[in-house]
Amino acid sequence: MRTDMYIGGKWTGGATTFPTHNPATGEVIAELPEATASDVDSAVEAASVAFASPEWAGLLPAQRARLLFKVADLLEQRAAEFARLETTDQGQPLAISGGFSVPNAVEHFRYYAGWVTKITGVTAPLSVPDVDYRTRREPLGVCALITPWNFPLMILVWKLAPALATGNTVVIKPAEQTPLSTLLLAEVLEQAGIPAGVVNVVTGGPEVGKALVRHPKVAKISFTGSTAVGREIAAEAGRALKKVSLELGGKAPSIIAADADLDAVVEGNLMSGLLNSGQVCAAATRFYVDRVRADEFAEKLAGAAGSMKLGSGLDETTQLGPVVSQEQLDQIDRYVGIGRSEGAQLLTGGERAGGELANGYFYRPTVFAGVAQDMRIAREEIFGPVLTVLPYDEPEELAARANDTEYGLAAYLWTRDIGAANRLAHQVKAGTVWINMPPLLDAGAAWGGMKASGMGREMGWEAIEAFTEVKSIWTNLA
Repeated sequence: MRTDMYIGGKWTGGATTFPTHNPATGEVIAELPEATASDVDSAVEAASVAFASPEWAGLLPAQRARLLFKVADLLEQRAAEFARLETTDQGQPLAISGGFSVPNAVEHFRYYAGWVTKITGVTAPLSVPDVDYRTRREPLGVCALITPWNFPLMILVWKLAPALATGNTVVIKPAEQTPLSTLLLAEVLEQAGIPAGVVNVVTGGPEVGKALVRHPKVAKISFTGSTAVGREIAAEAGRALKKVSLELGGKAPSIIAADADLDAVVEGNLMSGLLNSGQVCAAATRFYVDRVRADEFAEKLAGAAGSMKLGSGLDETTQLGPVVSQEQLDQIDRYVGIGRSEGAQLLTGGERAGGELANGYFYRPTVFAGVAQDMRIAREEIFGPVLTVLPYDEPEELAARANDTEYGLAAYLWTRDIGAANRLAHQVKAGTVWINMPPLLDAGAAWGGMKASGMGREMGWEAIEAFTEVKSIWTNLA
């Protein structure tokens, strides 16, 4: 596959390069170009020219829809190739990349291809005589899509599909740890006939992202990543009055009532807490368990987590793959040390995997019991396979404890009392609440966070709104 940047419909290298590693082995997979400020300028200029070109702006809605349907078909045809590449570059097991990430990306292209012919304005009665008034939704222009390393392909498509469906052009900056599936998707877009300049990809580290955010011809920034970086982007966008969507960090609570089916709860929370080795912003990491069942839950959770098979994601028997990088591995280990020093009870894990896995970035799934609300491991995002169990005494305290965090991306509720679950769901400050189920996603369901977990929404009609603006048109009928 190509490992150059994709700018203005051409593949281009760079003066300097950086490596991307296989997290299962630590080995270098490929060297990629580090974009310069000039490369970013070229990519934005290409997107700006393409935005106004008849080859793109002049497409009828049905023609643009057909292009997106074709992208979905080509991606689906190469699904196995994309899954293996995603697993090799990011580490997630094939069951996730092939069973979740790639199919979800295909679904999003088809979903937004269907929206292209259905984006409408409104007419409204005004209290002004002899006037016809209507609105129309128009694309924003050049959009910068800055994507994370945990689900590189899938989260990119959450942004790219609605951006293209609404007629925008884009410059993509994938995470430097996991750029390969983005470049392979650029090949598919080219093959599908997306006009030159409509989609551009620049590779590199944080400075490349900063150059994109600050570029005067970028009208919109869509970013998924850490809250700290999101705050910087929001401040920069605010000064320039650019539109911005941010999906940021999380520290999701999972509330488990005394009447819950504990075996089903353990299975569901193991999935939500350790999916992709815990590198999920919506991962359940704070388990609030009724005190009468907290010890039983913690023991069962630790037993199930400790029995999971670690290994390369390319091994179909692997249940838990590596984390993405040495940097992430070190961060996880630091937090485990903090948990121990704070007095939490370590039930399983708490160390890097050795033996035949020693060269990769593997961390054993870790469960802490006896965790207090003010401990750092219960308050700060670790982004790894570290789970914390916090007992509670009275249901009335749950909403306040669940909301006692700067984050508000997701929450989980487990109880047979559906009325109580829905009342609590209304009280919890989170963008998404799952009741008696692990985290599932659908292109039609809005996704995003509250508080420090971000602003704006992806998926559903909300993404159409995020990549358009409303124009009012008045006509004098007199």
